[in-house]
Amino acid sequence: MIGLMNRFGTALCPFWSQTTSVNVFKSLFRNPAERNPSLSRGFHLNNRLRTGKLVRDGEDRKPVALMYEDPARWGLTLQTYIQLTVLDHHLSKITAPVRMMERSLYSAKYIFVENLYKSGKMPEVDYAVLTEWFEWIINNISIPIDLIVYLQTSPQKCFDRLKQRCREEEKVIPLEYLETLHHMYEDWLINHSSFKVPAPVLVIPADHDLQKMLHQFEENREKIFTVPRAS
Repeated sequence: MIGLMNRFGTALCPFWSQTTSVNVFKSLFRNPAERNPSLSRGFHLNNRLRTGKLVRDGEDRKPVALMYEDPARWGLTLQTYIQLTVLDHHLSKITAPVRMMERSLYSAKYIFVENLYKSGKMPEVDYAVLTEWFEWIINNISIPIDLIVYLQTSPQKCFDRLKQRCREEEKVIPLEYLETLHHMYEDWLINHSSFKVPAPVLVIPADHDLQKMLHQFEENREKIFTVPRAS
């Protein structure tokens, strides 16, 4: 399984306000078998919350909007739902040889849950519940990750793309929030100073425009699709 780490999946190009970095990956790697015959069945992409009473027709903005409006009240609700969704994605059966996921159990816990707790917006009891659930899942369910693709983007560039995407629920997000998340990702994936990294990390600088990003993805195609499988 390949994990894509990008704080909001925000647009990689300033003029594609509705796209996401994962969608750029998807469009570029639509037919990976053209470059590697062993990937003749392509890949499976998971980048949405599960559809249910909270989320309908793939629209994942309602629980996210609630969390941004009142993180102390809705942080546990959203993160529990994300944990359920991502675990479901990890365990779902696919026919493609490669599974690519934007959301990760690890980034949900090590970045977003940790940030809510450390910023004082998540009560200790909520944090303890999510932590115990996470640790139980990691210790009792096999969810191997082969590679983490880290789309390394500056907080200011993320902020600019977020504004250009114009999602109503994201209008309240300040630059300082993105700066905090950026430092947490760097400490985890680059400096290795916070939590254990569960897989090798491929860093792709992602501050560039669309054409440069497509070129960089093309250059890394083989690294992404021929990574040794985790045992």
